[in-house]
Amino acid sequence: MFWFLLIALVVVVAAVTLAVAGGGGAEVLPEAVPDRLAWPLPGARPLGRADVEALRLPMALRGYRMAETDDVLDRLGAELAERDARIAELEAALAGAQAAAMRREKEEGEQE
Repeated sequence: MFWFLLIALVVVVAAVTLAVAGGGGAEVLPEAVPDRLAWPLPGARPLGRADVEALRLPMALRGYRMAETDDVLDRLGAELAERDARIAELEAALAGAQAAAMRREKEEGEQE
């Protein structure tokens, strides 16, 4: 009885080893595609709202809460758009002030 159990154990271990190692004619699995962010964000220019809206983060084994992540990305995109609009407004105001200062300097130079 002991020899029978020992031989049965050896056969089971060998079968499991062959199944795990890929023996027995099983197909080889293809290489896993890495689940990494294929960085779609531009490196040569500042980020804009459209860049953030187009961004999709990869999922990990445990995943992530998509709704919360999407909410954060939406807020970030909106804040980037507000920032860009404010910068454009300030640059326009600065250009106007510089033009007015140059006009005043020109007028003062003509009066002398």
